[in-house]
Amino acid sequence: MSDTVLIPGGRDVRATLDTAASDRDDGESGGAARAESVVVACPPHPRQRGHRGDERLLATSDALTDRGVDCLRFDYGDWDEGYGETTDADAAVGWARERYDRVGLFGFSFGGTVALVAAASRPSLGGVCALAPTARLNPDVDAVAALDDLAERGVPTRVLYGTRDSTAEWEPVVERAEELGVETVAFESDHFFVGRSGKVGESVAAFLGSRLRDQ
Repeated sequence: MSDTVLIPGGRDVRATLDTAASDRDDGESGGAARAESVVVACPPHPRQRGHRGDERLLATSDALTDRGVDCLRFDYGDWDEGYGETTDADAAVGWARERYDRVGLFGFSFGGTVALVAAASRPSLGGVCALAPTARLNPDVDAVAALDDLAERGVPTRVLYGTRDSTAEWEPVVERAEELGVETVAFESDHFFVGRSGKVGESVAAFLGSRLRDQ
């Protein structure tokens, strides 16, 4: 089940909240048993047709809701060279924090960098996963620097990448993650993970789901 959500703030940010099966029927009283955890999912580059219906976000959402974790997939507001888009992610996390006990972040490509940077500025997140993140969106939105902040604060983090990815500049992110002891997962794939979206979603959901539900 999915609902449309308008994220409060100065930009037009719209989202879809996918609810876990446990949200819809608790199996005993017949009423809704709301999930206590949610993952905010950041889409790829909006100027390259990135949107909340991206198949990697959908696959991750399906795997999360199967585990009893809700997923909030959002679209960015007007293009702002990475600055406004990071603000959009932070606003979506703020919306989620007001409604859930535990919140995680996930993003793909451009959205992977957004997720890492947004997570670095938010205390007490349950975890973050970045799929094929590019190293930098602009001089101030830097995924490598964000990894240092996340590692220092002990935020559970996983970076996933395709070994044949020639689209995103993911190598500096993965190299720094491995230096810091941050989990990395390699897929024999190009940037778009064709035919592997389901496996990607399962990997993200297994990492975030266990941490969000066990806190």
